[in-house]
Amino acid sequence: MSKNTIITIIVIVIVLAGGLLWYKSAKAPESQTAPAAGTNETAPNQTGSQTGATGEATVVYSENGFSPKTLTVKKGVAVTFKNQADKEMWVASAMHPEHKAYSGTSLAEHCPDLSNAAFDACQGYKKGKSWSFKFDKTGDWKYHNHLDASEFGAVIVTE
Repeated sequence: MSKNTIITIIVIVIVLAGGLLWYKSAKAPESQTAPAAGTNETAPNQTGSQTGATGEATVVYSENGFSPKTLTVKKGVAVTFKNQADKEMWVASAMHPEHKAYSGTSLAEHCPDLSNAAFDACQGYKKGKSWSFKFDKTGDWKYHNHLDASEFGAVIVTE
């Protein structure tokens, strides 16, 4: 084999290895565990687990929707939904438009939710505003933005 052939083979191997590494990093899964318990930091499109001593967790609403998309908390934890988008956010339990999944009552029956028992903000919140809800029932509670039902997420509540 000539010296030029060996160099060509080495270059091809390096290019292929680099391409494989790039492909694997580009295909990394969107859902990952959030930072350590007790922190309220999550990256966009992640699955978060926030079960710290504070009894609080945060979901951020931005132009890209809710982040994390799925949040796991312990029963009794209050989740704060913070609006950082230019449009309003109205957090509401599934399914749109009735919002019955958490409370078993319809939008018309539980809004305004003076007891904060329905997992429904019952109104839109502008940029910079937030709404909190304390989860007292275990389960997989799906929710959406009532003002744009294509934006959704889930809070998984464990014992």
